[in-house]
Formats: sequence, structure tokens, C-alpha cells
Amino acid sequence: MRAACYSTPGAACDVLHIALVEDPAPRSGEVLVRVRTSGVNPSDVKSRRAGPLAFASIIPHSDGAGTIEAVGPGVDSRRVGERVWLWNAAWRRAHGTAAELVALPSAQAVKLPDRISFDAGACLGIPALTAHRAVHFGGDVRGMTLLVAGGAGAVGHYACQMAARAGATVITTVSSAVKAAQAGAAGAAHVINYRDENIADRVRELTGGRGVDRVLEVDLAVNAAGYTSYVKRDGWVIVYGSGDWTARLPQRDWLVHGLTLSYFIVYELSAAARAQAIDDVTRWLQADELEHRIAARFPLADIALAHEAVESGQSIGNVVLTI
Repeated sequence: MRAACYSTPGAACDVLHIALVEDPAPRSGEVLVRVRTSGVNPSDVKSRRAGPLAFASIIPHSDGAGTIEAVGPGVDSRRVGERVWLWNAAWRRAHGTAAELVALPSAQAVKLPDRISFDAGACLGIPALTAHRAVHFGGDVRGMTLLVAGGAGAVGHYACQMAARAGATVITTVSSAVKAAQAGAAGAAHVINYRDENIADRVRELTGGRGVDRVLEVDLAVNAAGYTSYVKRDGWVIVYGSGDWTARLPQRDWLVHGLTLSYFIVYELSAAARAQAIDDVTRWLQADELEHRIAARFPLADIALAHEAVESGQSIGNVVLTI
């Protein structure tokens, strides 16, 4: 089969290449999926740049969608031919979805409703499940005011939809008028363009001086200094990303403010949290109640360009490879 690979860390154009590799075979409890689309996420880019590598050669990407072509022992043969979306394909594994075929545990191939495109299916494993966990991390948010950092991003776009659906008032931050329109269409009641407006002043205005109940945070290092100015006392910040995990943080200010920070990584969700997220996402997909935003599509041969599109930060939505 054809697959995109890299064997050393580095720039996308230097290390990513297309190769012919042996077709995988499903082992006990696994399915073999003919991949139609592969999602490109920031974590895939970061993994490619980081070293040392965990494996001699890596086929990247954890997200994807396609059709089950074969099953291993212990898997219901009726799954053959089923349209599925994939999660954690490359997490702690050498073989992800940037290939014509991938074999992985049956539970990591979730049925994709016929009405949902393979493009959309490639956006669910990390973006949609991260958004779900961020929104529901602390339980019911009905009646709360949530600030979604980066509401036009891959995760933020889903988070705006899910938080609004859960009964929260959503405030989000963006960097352009185009992104503001998209975040508003996704369910944000108020959109703050942080290039033109002061976030703290605008949040206090919108909340009557109270501040937001929770923040869903995509970049802790960049936004940490502002929390005490727009999160209510004893409020909560749910962190799923940061551009710099070694940054100095204003913890004494947070201490005085009574701020709670919680962290999670979508790859290591508990079985219960993942099951709930998959159940909810499946229900919304079946009812066609989620909007999916595809920023760009690239063929497998142009995987380096796809990675560079994600690295640029200019893509409004998800980047996918067509296999």
C-alpha cells in the first residue's frame, strides 16, 4: 500500500515522504480499514517535529475515516463494509491513518452515518472529542457563561456548538471578522475580536462585571495572564492545549483569585468519558446536528503541504488528506 512516512524529526518538506509498505493485517480484536480521508491535527505536526521518535518509521495521523475491509478474530464479520471514523490510530503506535490501509482495535473504528461525509469523519477523533470533553469536564454547564478561546479553530468550532447545545451562554475569542462570523454561526452568543477589543473589558461588559464561569483553553501559555481579569472568583479553566508547557505562570494571582485549573489530553480520556463523548457525537451525527468546517483538502502525495497549512495557523477549520 501507499503510505506517508517519516523516520527522523524535522520540517515537513524535509522528512515526510510517500513509500510503498506492506499491507497491514488485522489481529485479534482488530479491523482493517480502507482509509478515505486522514485528519491533520496540530498534535500530528508537533509529533513530527519532536524527537527522539518512538519508532524507527512512523505513518502519522490519529484521525481518519473509511470503510472496514476485513476483520480479525473475535470481531463480528458483519462489520465488513461499514463506514467508520477513527480515533487514536497513531497514539503510541507506529501506523496511523496517512495510508491506504490501517489496522486498529475494533472499538477505535466508530460507525459513521451514511449522511456524514468521510471528510467530516476525519475531523471527529481529536477536534470533536476534545471539544466534548472540554465542555463537559466539570459536569452540567446549563445556565453558565463559558469563554471558548479560539472559537473558529478546529476544536473551538465544535466547542461553541456543543456548549450552546448544553444550555451555556458562549463567549468566544477570534482574530478576524471572517472567524467571528463562523464562530457566531456555530453558536457563540458573543464574539470578541482580540485584535480590536480588550478581552477583559468586553467580558466584564457582557457579564455585568461578574466574569465567566469557565474558560475552555487552547493555549495556556498565551492566555494565562488574563484569567483573573475575566474569570469570576472561584472560576474554572479547562486546559487542553498550550504553545509552551514550560512557561512561567501567575500562580500566586490564581491562588488569591481562587482559580481552578484542570488539564486533560484527548488521547488519554477515561473509558467512561470517551464512551459518553462518542455516544453524544453519534447521536448528533445521526440527526445531522453538527456543523463540520473543512479548511483545506490535500491528496496524500501533498502531505507536507497539509502539515504546513496546519503549522501556518491560517486555516479556518480542519485540514484533511484524501487518500
